[in-house]
Amino acid sequence: MRLSMRPKGLPEVPAQTAVVARAAFPQGSLAIRVRDRLAEVFADGPFADAFGVRGAPGLSPGVLSLVTVLQFAEDLTDRQAAAMAVRAIDWKYALGAELTDTGFDASVLSRFRTRLAGHGMERVVFDRLLQLCKDGVCQTNGVTRVVGVTGGPRRVGRRR
Repeated sequence: MRLSMRPKGLPEVPAQTAVVARAAFPQGSLAIRVRDRLAEVFADGPFADAFGVRGAPGLSPGVLSLVTVLQFAEDLTDRQAAAMAVRAIDWKYALGAELTDTGFDASVLSRFRTRLAGHGMERVVFDRLLQLCKDGVCQTNGVTRVVGVTGGPRRVGRRR
């Protein structure tokens, strides 16, 4: 099955999702900070060469790349990341999803990474994030992590 892409940025955060997420996380969370500070990193445009223009529209590569970054930042399996997209309010906020959104099948993440690797685009998000992560958004528990879309996080040192 061929999937096509209609390039766009991350979807707007639905009003109800924003209200609930802000109430649940008054200090914010990693997912909320990534969305608020780095949304431009997750635009679909840089992935255009890996997706056709004909066929059924697929999930946004920008959204899937954001899921992948959050997945690796939180050290989750594909199945766990897909579950977080359904049950975690801060992830719904980050993805611009309605509170009632039922998410996607976990196999979508593996197919997404395979498609990127097949088109030599493994570093698209990493390179874009690297330019913008100087403010510490990509750090968890004081440990700097290098985030990629084809492998897990790598511990590279303690933040001082």
